[in-house]
Amino acid sequence: MRVLLVDDQALFREALGTLLDVREEIEVVGEAGDGDEALRRSAALSPDVVLMDLHMPVLDGIAATRRLRAEQPAVRVLALTTFDDDEDVFAALRAGAVGYLLKDVASDRLVEALLAAARGESVLQPSVAAKVVARFAQLADTAPAPRPQPLVVPLTERELEVLRLLATGRSNREIAAALFLAAGTVKNHVTNVLAKLGARDRTQAALRARELDLLGLPRE
Repeated sequence: MRVLLVDDQALFREALGTLLDVREEIEVVGEAGDGDEALRRSAALSPDVVLMDLHMPVLDGIAATRRLRAEQPAVRVLALTTFDDDEDVFAALRAGAVGYLLKDVASDRLVEALLAAARGESVLQPSVAAKVVARFAQLADTAPAPRPQPLVVPLTERELEVLRLLATGRSNREIAAALFLAAGTVKNHVTNVLAKLGARDRTQAALRARELDLLGLPRE
């Protein structure tokens, strides 16, 4: 998997590149120090995933993500930043980022997120996933809608357990550890959950689950 690193701190880019270069499944093909340079480097290098900081000079990461998705739609953008305030989170997701992680993320989790992003899957830090679900609940409460239709094929108890953990932003490996299952088994359950919910990715599955009251969350 080809990755482009975008961050205005050269030392952080160097450290991150060193960390990722030791992984056989990842090739760091280049770096950029601002969003404008990121667009040029991405066009020249054709990465699979751009690991994008948000607060940068010249062109910030959110504007760069929006232009990158418009100009190079095959490239996935994964936000990696210091802050998880609501404004940054929803601006990045609206711009087209497939995921949002904080810079204190564990290295294994970062690698999993990059691989998932390359597959087109959504990847959210648990705190960010909670914000997305909460925002959706707010929007749902301000505009009453007809009751969603029940699932044609109900989820099994195990699939519900997987869904509730998935909605907190946990990776397949973390779900497997929590439920004492093999990673392959969890992957199969996630595939079934997405299919039954009619969701294209994990974020949409979490939102759909909230609509159907499958997460066990209190309603106001």
